[in-house]
Amino acid sequence: MRILRSIEELSSLKGPIVLAVGTFDGLHRGHQSLIHRAMNEAEATGGTAVVMTFDRHPASIVRPERVPKLLTTNETKISLLRGMNVPALLLLDFTPELSGILARDFIDSLISACNPLSMICVGAEWSFGRGGEGNVSMLEELGEKSGFSVTRIDPVEADGQVISSTRIRNAIAEGDFEQATLCLGRQWRLTGQVVTGAGLGATIGFPTANLAVQGMQLPPDGVYAVRIECDGRSLSGVCNIGIRPTVDSNAKRSVEVHLFDVSGDFVGKELSLEFVKFLRKEQKFPGLPELQAQILRDCDEARRILA
Repeated sequence: MRILRSIEELSSLKGPIVLAVGTFDGLHRGHQSLIHRAMNEAEATGGTAVVMTFDRHPASIVRPERVPKLLTTNETKISLLRGMNVPALLLLDFTPELSGILARDFIDSLISACNPLSMICVGAEWSFGRGGEGNVSMLEELGEKSGFSVTRIDPVEADGQVISSTRIRNAIAEGDFEQATLCLGRQWRLTGQVVTGAGLGATIGFPTANLAVQGMQLPPDGVYAVRIECDGRSLSGVCNIGIRPTVDSNAKRSVEVHLFDVSGDFVGKELSLEFVKFLRKEQKFPGLPELQAQILRDCDEARRILA
């Protein structure tokens, strides 16, 4: 999969170009339907399908006070698109300058770069341009004048309800991983890079990998049995999400993973967690001995579940 970073780079691709455009947070079943539609059209016309999306959620620029928690990192999104055999990805930096471009000017820049632009596939509620002034109806008008078609993808449903990133975020926030998996079409995973922690876990016999998950949607606080993927390896362990009340009264919410039967320095590596079962709520213990005893029980139960 070719990864492009500017609209101008579209000129390097074989036309006609079919664009699948959206934020695509989570790459859920609705997003997959839209992207497959673009790929099928490109195959039928001998052109190139391109997924066009952004390096961050647009809300982080246009309404930062209401930016939603993310379901996927850019790295995860790229990996998933590769797995779908997408030929090309246009990953644009969503900057204040980009958010201020007039809707018509934005589409004109796409038309100018493609050789030629034959179709744009979008969701029914897609908006674009400064202040979200552009909508699908405007896009269709521009297409009629400029010679490209517009395909509006109807929402995909699961259990009688429309699949959306918001629905998946709510499911994860409630610990309903089955609902999230149903909407995603794959097992939901939390992915983050391991960062250096305080090292307290090692001193009590349970070293942990601390994950950087700023801005990501997290499940409820507590202890979970988890399966872990790292560098192509399948591992298992327990994960604690919360504020570590026994050891740090001023701690921020964190995600820590104790991996079973493995040692070494994981700092800088990416871990992908599958939450298999909720074990217990996070709680404050009288002291470290009581905490150690409970972690041992957590590990024994998790090993039994994951065996």
